[in-house]
Amino acid sequence: YVPELAKSAFGNATLRQVLDMTTGLKYSEDYADPNAEVWKHAQAGNPLPKPKDYTGPQSYMEYLQTVEPEGEHGEAFAYKTVNTDVLGWVIARVTGRNVAQLLSEKIWQRIGAEQSAYFTVDSIGTPFAGGGLNTGLRDMARFGEMIRNNGQYLGKQIVPKAVVDDIRGGGDKAAFAKAGYDLLKGASYRDMWWVTHNADGAFMARGVYGQRTYIDPKAEMVIVRYASNPVASNSANDPVTIPAFEALAKQLMTHPD
Repeated sequence: YVPELAKSAFGNATLRQVLDMTTGLKYSEDYADPNAEVWKHAQAGNPLPKPKDYTGPQSYMEYLQTVEPEGEHGEAFAYKTVNTDVLGWVIARVTGRNVAQLLSEKIWQRIGAEQSAYFTVDSIGTPFAGGGLNTGLRDMARFGEMIRNNGQYLGKQIVPKAVVDDIRGGGDKAAFAKAGYDLLKGASYRDMWWVTHNADGAFMARGVYGQRTYIDPKAEMVIVRYASNPVASNSANDPVTIPAFEALAKQLMTHPD
């Protein structure tokens, strides 16, 4: 799909490995480490003028071409933002529309969003698929409700039901376990979603600093949480938020009125 990535670590990765984040990449997502690659990725995509002594990649696309291999593709899950950015590039190449245009046309305009959303972009105008989406809280809940309803919203099929079924089915639990998420034992990752495999079949989209869209099909519940926890890793808030979400689901099913 993207010949420009042929010489990078992504050159021999499959689209499924990118979608499920089982690529073998030299890329640290440790926000607490100022030398982690996640910050180099961000620096490349910064739309502001680069420092005079800066000699690195000038855009997101340039940075993605420099990612080096580490380990084997398909062996283990590891959340790395560059996978999402590569997926955005693939989507743009296949459709001829960047992710912002496509999201607007295919989803946002069709779910009755009450606010315009926007993507941050790099110096050449490429939307940051890895984390640049800014939306209103209730609009994100509309998106979550659409996914909960098997891709339907306002009487329209926005996303194919087969897509939602594939997400809910989850991914490779053994590959996920290797990542060592002690607070998400028995979970998996599929199609850019975290799947709990709990009794309710809950699954979620998770962002740093505590942001998430949590969908509990059995309780018919969608929770969207926007947050700015001082610690980027969700290990800082999972001990509180996950039990709280599960308690809310139980309450709804026990006392639906």
